[in-house]
Amino acid sequence: MRRLRLRSARAPRLLPALALAALAALGAAACGESGEERAFVPGESAREGIAVPLDGVDYEIFITRQLNLADPEDKQYYQGRPAPPGSALYGVFLQACVPEEAKGTRLASGRMRVVDIRGTEYRPLPVGRDNAFAYQPRPLRPGECEPNQASASSYGPTGGSMVVFRIPVTATENRPFELEIEGRPAGPRKPPAVARFELDL
Repeated sequence: MRRLRLRSARAPRLLPALALAALAALGAAACGESGEERAFVPGESAREGIAVPLDGVDYEIFITRQLNLADPEDKQYYQGRPAPPGSALYGVFLQACVPEEAKGTRLASGRMRVVDIRGTEYRPLPVGRDNAFAYQPRPLRPGECEPNQASASSYGPTGGSMVVFRIPVTATENRPFELEIEGRPAGPRKPPAVARFELDL
């Protein structure tokens, strides 16, 4: 591809202006795409890194990754039994926060499940309240988060609290996987609100 020499006497005088306009348009488009990727659309599954409000609590998935209990770091995250042959353990690291402008205490939900594209559900494994990295559903005051900003999980490499799921290796072909967080029922005989996240699994 030949380069356009903007300073060449042969180039039309409009060429520099057109080039600058094209660069500006590309920059604006890139910014727009970035903004769209970070936006949460109500009723749709959010991507990791996007906060989703549910019952006055903002939930955000930081990272989802397979846990290798032979690795010293992962062994600190989960002290349970290794996954049986044909299965793998996956840690979903998330944060739940109540906005500072909120009024009153809100309860972070502990009702979670992972669902694959075929509708198969996977429930969290028990981790233990003595695990410093385990997600703990609890009441949160305005401006407060789970994990607490002074906790070990907050300072860890992932920055979030962990929920662990065991998923068959063959089932990983049934992407996309979604994490569903269930809120309070919307009313008598009405289903609860649900926040959904598409996991990078």
